[in-house]
Amino acid sequence: MAKNVVIIGTQWGDEGKGKIVDLITDKVASVVRFQGGHNAGHTLVIKGKKTVLHLIPSGILRSNVQCLIGHGVVLSMSALLKEMTELEGTGLEVQSRLSISPGCPLILPYHIALDNAREAKRGKAAIGTTGNGIGPAYEDKVARRGLRVGDLLDEKLFADKLKQVMEYHNYILENYYNQAAIDYQQTLDEALEQGVLIRTMIIDVADEIYTRMANNENILFEGAQGALLDIDQGTYPYVTSSNTTSGGAVTGSGIGVRDIDYVLGIVKAYTTRVGGGPFPTELIYDVASDKGDSVGRELCARGHEFGATTGRQRRCGWLDLVILNRSFKLNSVSGICLTKLDVLDELSSIKICVAYEINGKQTKTPPFSAEDYGIAKPIYIEMPGWQQSTIGTHSFDDLPIEAQNYIKKIEELSQLPVDVLSTGPDREETLIINSPFD
Repeated sequence: MAKNVVIIGTQWGDEGKGKIVDLITDKVASVVRFQGGHNAGHTLVIKGKKTVLHLIPSGILRSNVQCLIGHGVVLSMSALLKEMTELEGTGLEVQSRLSISPGCPLILPYHIALDNAREAKRGKAAIGTTGNGIGPAYEDKVARRGLRVGDLLDEKLFADKLKQVMEYHNYILENYYNQAAIDYQQTLDEALEQGVLIRTMIIDVADEIYTRMANNENILFEGAQGALLDIDQGTYPYVTSSNTTSGGAVTGSGIGVRDIDYVLGIVKAYTTRVGGGPFPTELIYDVASDKGDSVGRELCARGHEFGATTGRQRRCGWLDLVILNRSFKLNSVSGICLTKLDVLDELSSIKICVAYEINGKQTKTPPFSAEDYGIAKPIYIEMPGWQQSTIGTHSFDDLPIEAQNYIKKIEELSQLPVDVLSTGPDREETLIINSPFD
């Protein structure tokens, strides 16, 4: 019997979702991207060759997989066309295998200008956005003034809508942010030209999903970022602008709640975060000055913790089961995929946060506000490290006993099975203990 499987990151993103999506797409007919934009990158390594995807679903590297971009995704046509060109330059067929919902909100130049102007005005209070216009595009969607992919099919209607919305945004850019206005005609000409290039890919994605479900095909739903960056459930206001939880697979693709059969939660074996926001278990280290915590330095170096999209250094720290257990619940996680276990290979001891102390009281409940997160002191248990390589291990029993115990402790604390284990960046360096599709 076919299954619909959702893959989500359970932390603050960068857990290694792209590799896992690529890995298990050997069992699926299609991969659906359901939220976010090109502000996040999925890095895939296949036989040593690295590919970074931003908008196109990770299933594109499997020649028999159809890739769908659902209406929950905000779409930069410039970013999409650039990514398509790069992939096609490697010999991949993309255009015939990629479909786009007409309901996708468009990211246009004024969104990018607004994003950067806001961050500059916030100064030290900046949220840490990528500056790619994601937030302003989602704001236009919610305000019901946004332009969508389907609008490109009627050029006159598109031109009229664009004129109205640009008058509004240019007024704000000039009179509040003291920035230059964005040229209307240039924006229009570029958008219409790009629209012609993607016209054949625009289909009713939700209907396509229903058809594939009726044909008893396995479908994978791929999210971007991580659950703790969810606009509703994350560490607000240091969050992204979309629903990054498993519920976003429903609202961003058009399937029903009961259509989800399994949720695979991707968990990095430690914790990282990029940009601003609270991080109770952070081991503060600054790569520019080479100053800070020595373990934080090792995690950053061994884990190559720099953003695939921005190149920004990721903040690193110990695994946090307080926030993870909340994330597991709100995503209805069925099983865990533990990634980057090998990054811990050289540590003599490893810590897991099991509770917080806030204002003198111990709690296993995550704080509601970013301010309370800021004063949360982690309470740890400590386990011995294994100090030997786990890279490429293809059997759980072949892992060092200390590594096995670390994994079992995560299962015990979360009451969830570790169904997939990643022990290296390459597609082949993965151990599937229980396949989500079996």
